[in-house]
Amino acid sequence: MKTLKSLLFIIVFSISMTSVAQNMQVGFNYLETGQYAKAETFFNEILAEYPNQKTATLCYGRAVGLNGNPEKALGIFTDLLKSYPSDFEVKLNYGEALLWNKNFEAAQTYYNALVTEEPKSFPALLGYANTLSNLKQYELALTYVNKALEVSPGNANALTSKKYIYLGYAYQKQQQQNYDQAESLLQTMLDHFPNDKDGLMNLANLYIIMDNIGNAKHVYETLQTATEFETEALVGLALVAHLNSKEQRALTFSKLALDKSTEKNRQIATERYIQALIWNQKYKAATKLIDELATLFPNENWVLSLRATLSIYKSDFKDGLENYDAILKNDSTSFDGNLGKANSLKAIGRYNEAYQAAEKTLTIYNNQKDALQFIANLDTQFTPSMETKSAYSFDNGDNEAFTVGTTLNVPLSTQLELLGSYSFRRTSNKSTNNTARSNDFNLGLKYQLLPAIAVKGVFGITSAQAEENDFTQLLSDVSFHIKPLKLQTLDIGYKRQIESFNAALLDEELVQNNYYVNYNIASNIKLGWFTQYMFTSQNDGNQRQLLFTSLYYNLLKKPNLKVGVNYQHISFKEQVPTIYFSPKQFNAGELFFNLIKDETTAKPKSWFYELTAATGLQVIEKGDQQSTYRFQGALGYKFSKRSALNLYGTHSNIASATAAGFKYTEIGLRFHWQLFNSPIFRR
Repeated sequence: MKTLKSLLFIIVFSISMTSVAQNMQVGFNYLETGQYAKAETFFNEILAEYPNQKTATLCYGRAVGLNGNPEKALGIFTDLLKSYPSDFEVKLNYGEALLWNKNFEAAQTYYNALVTEEPKSFPALLGYANTLSNLKQYELALTYVNKALEVSPGNANALTSKKYIYLGYAYQKQQQQNYDQAESLLQTMLDHFPNDKDGLMNLANLYIIMDNIGNAKHVYETLQTATEFETEALVGLALVAHLNSKEQRALTFSKLALDKSTEKNRQIATERYIQALIWNQKYKAATKLIDELATLFPNENWVLSLRATLSIYKSDFKDGLENYDAILKNDSTSFDGNLGKANSLKAIGRYNEAYQAAEKTLTIYNNQKDALQFIANLDTQFTPSMETKSAYSFDNGDNEAFTVGTTLNVPLSTQLELLGSYSFRRTSNKSTNNTARSNDFNLGLKYQLLPAIAVKGVFGITSAQAEENDFTQLLSDVSFHIKPLKLQTLDIGYKRQIESFNAALLDEELVQNNYYVNYNIASNIKLGWFTQYMFTSQNDGNQRQLLFTSLYYNLLKKPNLKVGVNYQHISFKEQVPTIYFSPKQFNAGELFFNLIKDETTAKPKSWFYELTAATGLQVIEKGDQQSTYRFQGALGYKFSKRSALNLYGTHSNIASATAAGFKYTEIGLRFHWQLFNSPIFRR
């Protein structure tokens, strides 16, 4: 009788479980279609009636984990593993729960055991590959994802994992600045996944980091052929145009990207369009669009970043800093926020804080190239340097001069700098056979009192030997360097010097006390205005006033090209023409252009240059107008970030404070060398 009852129970239970299994199909569908909340509720109800049902427990655990509660799911699978320690399906779910909880070290050990136990288990092999990928062990991850694909060829999940393993591996090599390896990995990934958007975008970004702008352009053009990615490609092409200093073309690409954008990619297209407006100095239009976005997306980081960029380009660095601080308040790990803050702090002279912001960026984004370059540039500014010049000059008055000098700058901190210089000058005149020589020694300090105010004090002596007079005199240069408002600089100073243009003047022991003011105003409309006023009192009782002003317009940024007009006025209290050029009135005006590829922005192993040409008129006293010309040039080579050499020269027929009606030529050689790899206070 007991046997019959047991048999009846087994039959009834089997029928019941079959019914449960059929009913659970609804829950399976919830899991497969991503309706995890419904699946969690469904299997919870099943377990209320059948608390020990293994399949229902497994499905409930999966629903709980995928619905955002990985810790609870891990607890469910831990308990289930105790009940079924040898059940491989339970083991697989436990391993996956370790991944959900980001416990990758434990998952690595666990999956290693699983693939040893079942070498052909697809879930175990794929889970192990994903674990290794999360641990950035990409080479081994590729081995196991390929094993998974051998078990299940063409499996979509495994192919997706393989793609992202390649992307992660390439990014790792990129961060290590192993760019060739990163490129090879991305090319291999694209062989497996032709024209994949993520692969192409990562490859283009890598080329930009490598400064291989031509290849980046080619990749974006390849991406453009896929209609669904055309907007992203146009956004990239706009950036390439900007990096090639073709700002109008960048604006054209970005406008086209915005016109073709959909709701899915409209944000990136809008960002690039506003950036292009800023690059083209269309600040009014950019401001209007940013204000509109701020009402639609208040306090969102991408809008704050655009406003900060606009502020930086307009030299409103304090406003830029406020916006970057707002970004970091929303997200302390923001790359734009941290490095943008560093750039703003540098621009307003808060260098220590700029270092800190850049170093914080590197703690979040290890080995990030832009942050490393920012620190390298800042280091260059504060690294001890030495500069040596030698020059030979002559004029049509038979004067010749040979000059050699060395200057030394040693920053002791971001605020305090030690200054030193030595120069030797030998002058002679073929007609009079006069010769003279002088040696100048100077030593001083420069100190930044406030972010916008620096003071410099240099003192020294000059020792001269001339035909009839040997003497020693004191030298000095004391000045304040002020940034009163944005885009403005003001220098106020006093300089005591000895006139040493030629041998005869050096023999006069002519001491000049110069009181000067320099004022430069730049603008956001490419116009600039520089003015210098200098009052000079001399130990011979004479006085000189000098006014120089220059109005200029910036035509190009790279290379820098500006054109303008200069005006100069000189007047002396007493006229002593037999000793030196000292007109009661001297006026000169000229038109000029200036073309510069700056040494500081030139890359190592590249050339830099400067060319200035000017022509105009000068009037001495009440005499006739005389035409003038002036040529200045320099050509140099930057051997490394620490050293550069250039040849320079000038030729002019403009009267100076020392001579009239003459032609003057000077040629020279200059060598600049940074003494160390980094600032001494950061070593």
